[in-house]
Amino acid sequence: MTGAVAGNLIAADAEACASRSHEVQQLAARLAVCADQADAVLRQLARLEMQGWQSPAGRAYRTSLSLQAASLRRSRDSLQDAVTVVLRHAQKVMLTSGRAGP
Repeated sequence: MTGAVAGNLIAADAEACASRSHEVQQLAARLAVCADQADAVLRQLARLEMQGWQSPAGRAYRTSLSLQAASLRRSRDSLQDAVTVVLRHAQKVMLTSGRAGP
């Protein structure tokens, strides 16, 4: 393989890595949007607590709501963790291409 051909292959690989890095960054952005949406739902759930509803049904409602909110909080936290991991991966892909990341 000549030097020019090898150089073209290396440049093509670097370009492919940069493109993959961009795609991975886009995935991280979509995950961040999902985490933000989960936060918005959590705020809405907090408004629905209806503390004034003091009956067995009201307590059952609040218990159910709090369990759902706790599950959603864990999901939101996992999404935020995923954003961090995906961005770290995008950085590694970018470094593989021989270019500095953002």
